[in-house]
Amino acid sequence: MKILVCISQVPDTTTKIILKDNDTTINSQGTTYIVNPYDEWYALIRAIELKESGTATEVHLITVGRADAEPIIRKALALGGDEAIRIDADSNDPYQTAVYIADYAQTVGYDLVLCGKETIDYNNGTTGVMLAELLAVDYIGFATSIKIEGSTAIVNREIEGGEETDSSNLPLVISCQKGVAEARIPNMRGIMAARTKLLKVVAPAAAEPLTAILSYELPPAKAGVKLVSADDMDALVALLHSEAKVI
Repeated sequence: MKILVCISQVPDTTTKIILKDNDTTINSQGTTYIVNPYDEWYALIRAIELKESGTATEVHLITVGRADAEPIIRKALALGGDEAIRIDADSNDPYQTAVYIADYAQTVGYDLVLCGKETIDYNNGTTGVMLAELLAVDYIGFATSIKIEGSTAIVNREIEGGEETDSSNLPLVISCQKGVAEARIPNMRGIMAARTKLLKVVAPAAAEPLTAILSYELPPAKAGVKLVSADDMDALVALLHSEAKVI
């Protein structure tokens, strides 16, 4: 069984975001990028676990990005992927990204495609389901457990107010979230091996984006703290009413 894991490069949540070009683009200089946690900690690790158990034979990674994304691809390979594919394009449109990945995946024929439930930069959570539609296979989202029995996947997933268990024949696309696997860190052997693992660079398919980002806006700067005497309850109530607007 061949597994394809979709990974994305995202800004670290601790990095300082600086905008440029009239707030239409993030300045990549000085910005720290990481593998999207939902892709790395859950989708990729679960794929590696399936390979370690003998259920899967190969785990491939795929991302859409330019050459500056290669360090995060190598990090993902260090965890245990066999080879990686970088589609040489920039895109923040989920449909266009799904078309790029589907075009490549169809040429190989994967039994299982795993991705995170969303990326932490745009939080769209739509690429996986679009990918399944383009590949003409079933989709199961928000998986917290994945088991493979023969040619069938048994998946537990969160739903509003509870949890359900689904089954579907392979091939299949699954988006993963917390619970599906335990996070790992790459060891030295994996880091050294990742340097020589195959990283293919392929041209993107022809696809027009359906959405465009007009501008970004940074959150307002945090205001200073106002201290109120513990004995002055009237002042506290007035501030909660007029400024905080919580009462």
